[in-house]
Amino acid sequence: MAHGSACTTMPGMTVSDAASAGTRSSARLTHRLAGYLETLARALRRYGRDEGKVLVLGGVRSGKSRHAERLVAHHARLVYVAPGLPAGEDDPEWAARVAAHQARRPANWKTVETTDLAGILRSATEPLLIDCLGTWLSRVLDDVGAWQQKPGWEHRLDDRLEDFLAAWAAARVPVVAVSNEVGSGVVPATSSGRLFRDVLGALNNRVSADADRVVLVVAGRALDL
Repeated sequence: MAHGSACTTMPGMTVSDAASAGTRSSARLTHRLAGYLETLARALRRYGRDEGKVLVLGGVRSGKSRHAERLVAHHARLVYVAPGLPAGEDDPEWAARVAAHQARRPANWKTVETTDLAGILRSATEPLLIDCLGTWLSRVLDDVGAWQQKPGWEHRLDDRLEDFLAAWAAARVPVVAVSNEVGSGVVPATSSGRLFRDVLGALNNRVSADADRVVLVVAGRALDL
């Protein structure tokens, strides 16, 4: 090799060996660069609030709703979607929970109580906060006759879930959806409890797959997944 060439080889190393070593070095550099970019992307998701579709998961009393509310607090206008059962005199404990949620909503938030999440997602022109998918699913299971195992309930359930998932995928406004994390608890003792757990777990998977960011809240601490 000519003296002064930019490419040199070690004694006993062929040009082919040198090329292979260069390729491996380039591959390592590319791998490190990809790692840095992924770290940066995670940081941007962590600190970038909610300018996309965000799924917030958590167990009972984990702080998931409060965390979701903080994510959207900067919006001048927002639609709060409440798909659970409305408060009633026959269940004072549930009424107290609903009242607590209502009391901490800012005056500039509009509340919509509905189970038509697909319709809300498709027609939305302002950011949405959906709280939560667990209470929505419970009502949907009741609507389709799942608890009573009415004929055809599986098909009716699939239609409702697929309609929601299609609308979630096509959402064009910032959306934060809250859901119960059901994969860490004990196996429910009743068949209805196991049905709810299995369907919600599968739904969370599908929603997560089409989310820009997924957050797990544990004891008030938010972990980006």
